[in-house]
Amino acid sequence: MSISAEAAKQVARCFRDDAGRTVAALSRALGDIDLAEDALQDAYLAALERWPRDGFPAQASAWIFTTARNRAVDRLRRERSGREKLRRLVALEPAQRVAPVGENDAMDVIPDDRLSLIFACCHPALGLEARIALTLRTLAGLTVEEVADAFLVPHATMAQRLVRVKRKIRESVIPFDVPPAGQLPERLEDVCTVLYLIFNEGYAARAGDRLVRRELCDEAIRLGRVLNALMPQEPEVMGLLGLMLYHDSRRDARTAADGSLITLARQDRSAWDRAKIDQANALLARASLHRTAGPYQLQAAIAFAHARAETADEVDWPAIAELYAHLERIAPSPVVALNHAVAVGFARGAQAGLGALDRLRTDELTEYHFYHVARADALSRLGRTAEARSAYEAAIERTQNDAERSHLRAQMLALSRR
Repeated sequence: MSISAEAAKQVARCFRDDAGRTVAALSRALGDIDLAEDALQDAYLAALERWPRDGFPAQASAWIFTTARNRAVDRLRRERSGREKLRRLVALEPAQRVAPVGENDAMDVIPDDRLSLIFACCHPALGLEARIALTLRTLAGLTVEEVADAFLVPHATMAQRLVRVKRKIRESVIPFDVPPAGQLPERLEDVCTVLYLIFNEGYAARAGDRLVRRELCDEAIRLGRVLNALMPQEPEVMGLLGLMLYHDSRRDARTAADGSLITLARQDRSAWDRAKIDQANALLARASLHRTAGPYQLQAAIAFAHARAETADEVDWPAIAELYAHLERIAPSPVVALNHAVAVGFARGAQAGLGALDRLRTDELTEYHFYHVARADALSRLGRTAEARSAYEAAIERTQNDAERSHLRAQMLALSRR
């Protein structure tokens, strides 16, 4: 089957926009994510075959949903089982594809279908990492590899975890229903984590030939705005949205015309989006009135320290190092510890930074390419060229993003010329 590039592009766009919502709706009816994903895959294969020949439907999302539902119905009939699932699935109309099966007033509380489904997927009956990983995989559309990288675990390990959590949902009949309005705060932390990880994957794509996946950044910020409007008194939601806006304000300055990476220290700060920075400043100021500094507020404050400096030389690194130390106390993680060590290196010198990095050497971080990038930079500033080159090689070996790999090779080549 020969598919034109334009046809494949249009089907891919439909998948990106609607696959997560369709899987979630089918999963609620079936109680079986694997069957829902298989049915959706069949529907998109059918679209690739039929749309270029028959013309693209006026309502592509409804076409995909109906086809996926019919494929699932056919499979259930062939298996002569799952009569209750079949009844619920047949009753599920395209207009209901983003609504839960049965009555639930919480859908009216959340004014966005995708955000409501993120709340639905973050079910407390599942483990913390499991529910977040599942949401990223099924609703945000991240690959297993991208989800694994977000949690700093081997790809095979994450694949096994996702298989186990899907089995638990199927066997325990865990519903994908949006909780009542009064229970939304119980899932807020998970939802914020999902939005943050979606944004991170867009802001620094872990694989492929693009450094930035703009559609993921835009969607995470859009959902952050909806969440902030839904829960306007939650300081951590303000902090999260402010953090994403600070980072996104630098989007156009992060890459050159040829798509190559421009590091923060070398970016043209006049190209930063001042309107987004102003919005983030206002959010951070509002959040600070609550006097409960949470992880997202602290990270937003770090981003503010970069945004307020007119040049890279004016960045207040001692203040940033202290903010990271606070963040490490209340929300410790390998990545936070790594960022703290980097900040120490700029606040107190490369030798102090290298010492902090070497004390962090763990299996998790030694497979994380940014750890080796940080060591390469510190070693380079200390004039230890051969060791810096080895660190760059380790980083290149562990990155899957072509643009980032090209940048690291250029850095290593420049090091060799010194």
